[in-house]
This record gives sequence, structure tokens and C-alpha cells, in this order.
Amino acid sequence: MSHLLKSVEDGVMKIVFNRPEAMNALSRDMLAGFQDALTEAAGSRDIGCVVVRGAGDKAFCAGGDVKSMAAGRDQEKTYEDKVHDIRIRMQVSELLHEMGKPTVAMVNGVAAGAGLSIALAADMRFVGKSARMTTAFAKVGFSGDFGSHYFLHKLVGTAKARELYFTAEILNAEQIEKLGLANRVVDDANLESETMAFAKKLAAGPRVAWWHVKKNMKIAEEGTLSEALDSEAARMIRTGETEDHKEAARAFVEKRAPVFKGY
Repeated sequence: MSHLLKSVEDGVMKIVFNRPEAMNALSRDMLAGFQDALTEAAGSRDIGCVVVRGAGDKAFCAGGDVKSMAAGRDQEKTYEDKVHDIRIRMQVSELLHEMGKPTVAMVNGVAAGAGLSIALAADMRFVGKSARMTTAFAKVGFSGDFGSHYFLHKLVGTAKARELYFTAEILNAEQIEKLGLANRVVDDANLESETMAFAKKLAAGPRVAWWHVKKNMKIAEEGTLSEALDSEAARMIRTGETEDHKEAARAFVEKRAPVFKGY
């Protein structure tokens, strides 16, 4: 059985980590398939939103495959080759965060280590009430990867991010929500339906505008106010030229819902 599943429904690509017997820990095959699926979604006009979840109801993703690590794979490789290889695998976080489409992590259980990093890389997180989050890296003597330092400190502040790294505290849904790590906390039974309904609504929206929103957000996160204003000015004019904007303006005047076409 494939370690990664994908399906498309109403413009939403759903990607499923499919190792429930291993808490959806990240195998090499899973990461390769994940990167391929995200690359496909980023480049497809048929996809308007991406949702990522774990198979089963116990885990979103428990992080790296510690059993494989303990077996000592890649010990014959040089330090430089190992760094190159892990950096390539971590491109999934860049794709989730920077593709010109909304991305949503559906956290249905434990998100730990690199699994937490991937959840944080998404634009938004819908979290089940039984969900748990932890950096976990300290427990296995690792420093952390897949962008978790970047995302975590932006979401909770640098002091709290350091605490969560040093202690590897396990956060419950109430704590996750209080820290701002979840956009929505949802009853477990409704997590799938509510997340997919939200994603489909985004996929039916003005996709060109979403692309420019993502670009604006990246500049706002990393640049100066002046750079953010320059980007907003240029992209506001560009989106004003789209057929989607013109349709939305007509719909506003005619007091009806707009029908976006994605151009």
C-alpha cells in the first residue's frame, strides 16, 4: 500500500500520510510522494486548495521514522551529502508555505517533530479536540528540521518557541488554540467535513487573488514595510485587472454571489 494517498474533489487536493500503523511517521517514499503531490498541486490550474492529513484517527504525523534512523541508514555518505539530502526533503515545507494556493493542515491526532513542522508550514490548521502537538526533537537528541524554528517563532513568539523546543511539552487542543497554533478547533467527528467544506470554499474563490495574497504575505513576513507596501500596490492593480474581480464587482451591484473562474 502506498505510504501517501492523494485525491481531488471540487478543486481541493487532499494528501494523506498513510502509515497509520507507524503513527504516519515520515518514510523516504512518503516524502518523495508528498513532494511530487505538492509540486503537482502548485502547478495545476485544476487545484485551488490543498489539505494534508494523516490516515486513521491517532496521528497527523509523528515525525521522522526513528526506527529507520536507529538502523543507521546513510552512514556511508559524507556529511555534505547528508546535509544536501535532508535539505532536498525539506522542500515540502517551502512548497506548503509558498505555493500560490491556500494550504490547510487537518491535524487529526498527534503532530510531533517534523510532523508538527509540516503542520505549521501550512497556511492554516484545523485541529481536532483530541489533537496533540509537540516539538519532540529534544527527546531523541535532535535540534529540529522542516522549518519548525521559522514557523513556530512567528506564530507564538521567540521566547515561547524556545521553551517548546527545550521542554518538548505536549500541548493539548486547548493549549494549541490559546497559543494561536490552530485556526479552528473542531470536534473530532466533524473535523474532516468542516475542513473540506472550508477548503472547497477557498478553491471556489478568486484563485489569482489567492496567489498574490500568498506573495504579499511572504514579503510581509520577511521584508520591510516599504517592500510590503510596494508589493500590495502592484498586486492590487494586477488583481483589479482580472475577470474574477470584474465578475465580483458585477455580482456586488446585482446583489448575487460571484462565480469565479480563476483568471
